[in-house]
Amino acid sequence: MTVRTRFAPSPTGYLHIGGARTALFSWLYAKRHQGKFVLRIEDTDRERSTQEAVDVIIEGMQWLGLHHDEGPFYQTQRMDRYKEVIQHLLDEGYAYKCYCSREELDVMREAQIANKEKARYDRRCRGINTIPEGKEGIAPVIRFKTGIEGEVVINDHVKGRIIINNKELDDLIIARGDGTPTYNLVVVIDDCDMGITHVIRGDDHLNNTPRQMNILKAMDAKIPEYAHLPMILDEQGAKLSKRHGAANLLNYRAEGYLPEALLNYLVRLGWSHGDQEIFSIDEMIELFDLDDINKSASSINPEKLLWLNQHYIKESDPNDVAKHLAWQMQEQGINTDNGPELSQIVTALSERSKTLLEMAHSSRYFFEEFDEFDEKAAKKNLKAAALEPLQEMLSQFSAMTEWKGEQLHQVVLDVTEKLELKLGKVAQPLRVAVTGAGMSPSIDVTLELIGRERCLARIKKAIAYIETRIAQES
Repeated sequence: MTVRTRFAPSPTGYLHIGGARTALFSWLYAKRHQGKFVLRIEDTDRERSTQEAVDVIIEGMQWLGLHHDEGPFYQTQRMDRYKEVIQHLLDEGYAYKCYCSREELDVMREAQIANKEKARYDRRCRGINTIPEGKEGIAPVIRFKTGIEGEVVINDHVKGRIIINNKELDDLIIARGDGTPTYNLVVVIDDCDMGITHVIRGDDHLNNTPRQMNILKAMDAKIPEYAHLPMILDEQGAKLSKRHGAANLLNYRAEGYLPEALLNYLVRLGWSHGDQEIFSIDEMIELFDLDDINKSASSINPEKLLWLNQHYIKESDPNDVAKHLAWQMQEQGINTDNGPELSQIVTALSERSKTLLEMAHSSRYFFEEFDEFDEKAAKKNLKAAALEPLQEMLSQFSAMTEWKGEQLHQVVLDVTEKLELKLGKVAQPLRVAVTGAGMSPSIDVTLELIGRERCLARIKKAIAYIETRIAQES
């Protein structure tokens, strides 16, 4: 048997971390078993589904690297198939037409609640083969004829064995009055037609599973295996809000997270392998198993995600990180055409950057000129005592034909020795002069990456700043 899993988001909202985890688990299970991962867009809710949401879902999947083997398939393009199955269920006696109005259903449920009964459809139209009196011209809904006897057994990979008596289930609507099919029908037809062997989804769908299994049996279709994933909660154990993880997944990209870090974070939300915390994609594929998913809900931990992100920034190939940094630089409006390679920036700033957004902001001076020096850094470092060291370094730097970190660092040491100063009294004013602020990688790396012409111009600017300051103070 070829394992076939699917991710089936509804484009009525953005892809968030709960959906992304479901997609990851489905993708990992298919990859581990050399199977197929199918992407299906469940867009039958035409009023709420948007093309923007579809685009963001697909973009989010691509950013994470969860590439589908088949699809995307769109339910709105399969309406003829759904109507065919509805007619088949009617013809075979597995479905029937219901002419009850909304008002009748409300009265029925109110009476059931008053009698302390479970509120559900009482099957009053079941077995009626003709249009009831007074119902002419009414477009009926189609209900599935759920078996009154027997039970449904779900052998769930996460929840274990679950038994549901059919008498607890009502005759659900599978087609509305206008003929459009409902969720519980179309998802079953899709899973059947697409040969889905394992349905991995959130446990908020667990109530739908026995109903869907009954429809599959009526279609004489093979029933897939199920794994219902526990919810992801916020730090306080409450349902996720847009502020705490339920917002657009691509917000994490905007905030400077690497996809590898987010995947590592997601895989540990409900799954574990001993005490291991860091997993490469290959390790995830090799080790992931549905039966190892935790039964209890998981809580998000933003600090852990940040820690993972910094780990991947430091430990990943700088060329790979640079590809993601390039997107971030573009978003921040930083033109990187005239400057060092982004892989060099990654190497220089990886130890001090927790996110790529932070790295982008910290590296702006490598590519752009700054109008003013940071006030605090300039007040502390660009003062009269720094004038001679800067003038001496400008002189020696101007004579250099090869602009390499080792030689640049030697100039700083030579000036320090010549003027009998501590290294900080020379290197720190130089740092402020060429970066505009007081923080940067080591001074030799900083100088080399900024480049000869920029450094010389900025040192001249700092000297002029100090001279003006001296004049104003005298």
